[in-house]
Amino acid sequence: MKKSNFKKLAMLAAAFLTTGFLAKAQEVEVSAGGDMVSSYIWRGQYLGGVSIQPGASVSVSGFSLAAWGSVGYDNSDTKEFDFTIGYGTGGFSVAITDYWFNTPNANGDINNYFDYAAHTTAHVFEATVGYDFGPAAIVWNTNFAGTDYKAGGDRAYSTYIEASAPFKLGGFDLKAEAGMTPWEGIYSNKFNIVNIGLTVGKEIRITESFALPAFTKITFNPYAEKCYFVFGVSL
Repeated sequence: MKKSNFKKLAMLAAAFLTTGFLAKAQEVEVSAGGDMVSSYIWRGQYLGGVSIQPGASVSVSGFSLAAWGSVGYDNSDTKEFDFTIGYGTGGFSVAITDYWFNTPNANGDINNYFDYAAHTTAHVFEATVGYDFGPAAIVWNTNFAGTDYKAGGDRAYSTYIEASAPFKLGGFDLKAEAGMTPWEGIYSNKFNIVNIGLTVGKEIRITESFALPAFTKITFNPYAEKCYFVFGVSL
């Protein structure tokens, strides 16, 4: 075999192996599903009654893009559509979320999705940083743009910090969580514990090959002096 042909074959083999390695390393993962919940409770706050909450995501090499929404059965319930772009490596993760709430504005009109003006937009932009230690995880979330202002007109930078810990008990998957806000914002008028929750998950066996994931969650909001009990199923 001529030396030049050998070199070409070697280069071709190297290119093939490299392409195969990159394809495996950058394998794209896509997921889609949804929940149906008896009440929409978020970070210790009541946002609506019976709701359908679809979600979809795509991820590659630690980067992810996700869409999530919530539509309540009652017209007065929160209608929401969110986009989140994030990155995770090991236990560390960062993300930016664009929340949009399809609710009537001061004039009674439905907010325009493409309205990003500071004081009229229905969008809220939040930055998130977190670390999952395995036995427990902690996440810091702060609004940095959008409709998030104090009564006096200053930006609130509303912040929610949550610690959570998953565990198993009696064949059930459980997760305990506790959330607080360090200053005045949408969660409270000052430093407060705003969420203490316990989620219990269990698969409901429908057939031998199909099970429906279900969960119940108890949430206490010490600041608001409220308590909520939610049931949900996932598809």
